[in-house]
Amino acid sequence: MNTAGPKIDRASGILLHVTSLPGPHGVGDLGPAAYWWIDQLAQAKQSWWQILPLGPTGYADSPYQCFSAFAGNPSLISLEFLVNEDLLFDQQLPTEQFAREEADFDRARQLKLMATERAFARFRRNAAPALAADFAKFKQQQAAWLDAFALFVALKEQNNGVAWWDWPRTERIYDPAQAERLAQQLADEVELCKFRQFLFFRQWENLREYAHRHNVRLIGDMPIFISADSSDVWSRPELFQLDQNRKPTFVAGVPPDYFSATGQLWGNPLYDWEMHRETGYAWWIDRLRSTLQMVDLVRLDHFRGFEAYWAVPAGDTTAENGTWQPGPGPELFRALQAALGPLPLIAEDLGVITPEVDALRHEFGLPGMRVLQFAFGGAQEDRFFPHHFDRHTVVYTGTHDNETTVGWYQNLTPAEQTLLESYALGATTDPAWAMLRLAWSSVADLAVVPMQDVLRLGNEARMNFPGTTEGNWRWRLDPGLLTEKMLTSLAEMTTVYHRQSAVRVTTATS
Repeated sequence: MNTAGPKIDRASGILLHVTSLPGPHGVGDLGPAAYWWIDQLAQAKQSWWQILPLGPTGYADSPYQCFSAFAGNPSLISLEFLVNEDLLFDQQLPTEQFAREEADFDRARQLKLMATERAFARFRRNAAPALAADFAKFKQQQAAWLDAFALFVALKEQNNGVAWWDWPRTERIYDPAQAERLAQQLADEVELCKFRQFLFFRQWENLREYAHRHNVRLIGDMPIFISADSSDVWSRPELFQLDQNRKPTFVAGVPPDYFSATGQLWGNPLYDWEMHRETGYAWWIDRLRSTLQMVDLVRLDHFRGFEAYWAVPAGDTTAENGTWQPGPGPELFRALQAALGPLPLIAEDLGVITPEVDALRHEFGLPGMRVLQFAFGGAQEDRFFPHHFDRHTVVYTGTHDNETTVGWYQNLTPAEQTLLESYALGATTDPAWAMLRLAWSSVADLAVVPMQDVLRLGNEARMNFPGTTEGNWRWRLDPGLLTEKMLTSLAEMTTVYHRQSAVRVTTATS
């Protein structure tokens, strides 16, 4: 085994996406509630906060289908903090009411876009002059992705939000010289987009510094594939498997399995790995470097796709007719390691995992994931039982794609419920915390629980139903449910199982 992978001190944390935070403006954001949340984590002796991808969401508001692999989501910008920086007046804060328990992505998006446009207008009238130099520096440092992304957003708005392949040809076919001319024509819109990105990353950096001061580190999430309707595919088509009309020839998915008789058809364009190899994997290096500037540890989604990926002919309506194609394998990770040093990655190795995928993970010393629900219900794979864990592992009760543990328990068969009770005493009366105790007591270096399980919520609080596009990602935390007693109980359990500690992510070379 290559020991250059991350060595994580024994610790624990909570999975809660930013949009699930409480707050007054339709979705959770980077405002006061995010700082309150870090205080709660510290009080409960939690060392890690895991989030989902932070990019600007497109289709169905999925954080796994973003308009950019590099940009931040403007809907997460805190308006209260814009008031603090003299970019908005108090009376400009929205007063409309939103539901507390569910995100309203569309209204929140429009609200944040209007408010940040007002902030930009004030900035141009020399409000907050101290920000001018920082904004100029940000634009220069991030130009490699920011210029194309800002033009992409401006053109998408000009074309009423339709996908880039439905734009006029002069805009659809990216050409650097033409892009420069278009950017000049849309100069105000392009600059506004860049300003929103500046605000997002400025607020995120402040939040991350606050988390670090409270001994809380951040786990990010990097999807292997990106949305077809993104600035990356539009401006860098040579990096993807596209035809002469820039339409995908094959798309991503997974084959039929226990959970789906027709597989899962994700529809993302696939990478032209030969082109990435010729560039020394520069785009991937830039992407991971950018992510690690925001978080401390990265969950690398669909890790098995780096060894071999399921390629489905474009136009198919199911994933059944796909074929396995070789991924970049260790060559990509050697390039990342050479450019960035030790790789603080978690390999999402769920699903059907081959010996070759395991070998790739072990070669770079990356911890895998173990989901407790998969031990006791459904396929019941042995590797998800705690007595099969090794220490270099991240254990979850469930993930954002699973039922909540309470909802899952209610849907188990009587035999499965009996098995769980025999393994985890108390599961009959308190399944969520019985599973939490299993995770915390295991040998896994890191244990993570979704917030819904801490609160003992049922499937009404489920985050995502894979394979569906309606009603996902909307659950929000009601802060009144997170009681002092609950925080104390979590802190006590964390202490009992020796998971409270100053967090470190170290490697053999650090």
